[in-house]
Amino acid sequence: MKISNKEFDRIVKETIGRIPEEIRRYLDNILITVKKKPTPEMLDEAGLSPDETLLGLYRGVPLDERSIINPPLHPDTIFIFKKPVEEMCSNLEELENEIEITVVHEIAHFVGFSEERLSELGYS
Repeated sequence: MKISNKEFDRIVKETIGRIPEEIRRYLDNILITVKKKPTPEMLDEAGLSPDETLLGLYRGVPLDERSIINPPLHPDTIFIFKKPVEEMCSNLEELENEIEITVVHEIAHFVGFSEERLSELGYS
């Protein structure tokens, strides 16, 4: 599946609106950006080899690691990687679902949700 950058951005925005408020509220101070694909450094940061797939990446300081003494120096960012998401989806519904799951999993890294909690919320 391949769509324009503008259409992909629109779908990302709409899909974020579908995320339950309990989770979506954490996005208030997180930048969400779309990149064509992850850089080699991003794959390394995620612990993946160059031939592995990365759909999204959270970069920042998780809430449970923050302190008043040492505040984060950069904004928290969630990257969504367009090309890998498109490659794994064959239709618009799959694309929307994969974007939603990816964003929620990256929010989980920021908030510190366990895999168990994500399963309870329907994002296993």
